[in-house]
Amino acid sequence: MTGMDDLGAPEAGASAAAAVGDSLPEDLDFNAATLGPYQFPDVTRRRIAGWLYLGIAAVCFATGVASSNQGLIGGGIALVAIAAYQFACAFPLVIDQTQALAVASKEVGFPAGHASGQVTWRGLRSKPLWRVVLYSSEEPPQQRGIVELDAVSGEVVFSTNEPNPEDWSKFAHQ
Repeated sequence: MTGMDDLGAPEAGASAAAAVGDSLPEDLDFNAATLGPYQFPDVTRRRIAGWLYLGIAAVCFATGVASSNQGLIGGGIALVAIAAYQFACAFPLVIDQTQALAVASKEVGFPAGHASGQVTWRGLRSKPLWRVVLYSSEEPPQQRGIVELDAVSGEVVFSTNEPNPEDWSKFAHQ
């Protein structure tokens, strides 16, 4: 018995705690005022994995040579190749999410209202890029656009905008 009916409302006689619902423990509760704005983790963290792969490769080589085990030596070579790829893909994020939004707003040519950004990757070396979707600031938005921005150099890779084809009339304030 949960103290709630099928629609989530408290059942008759349910306790006040059940009416409030579940909540996160304090140590897991995100408070932006205390922690500050979210920062996307830097992709250069791949270097940590690269160093770990190199360390394990050294152990494989040493053990393989000491025991004449060709499999361990081959595994060490494979781990060195994986480590090299990790180092090659560890691009620093020079452009953060705030800068990406500012560049995207200038690129589309209208004042941005709602916007959303995400980091994506392109190419064999997984070079990071910001993909920002923007809507104009009018209610309802009259324009929308998308901008792809190289997160390392700040260069705009792709940009387009158009009149907003979505029907927002059912959301109009009355």
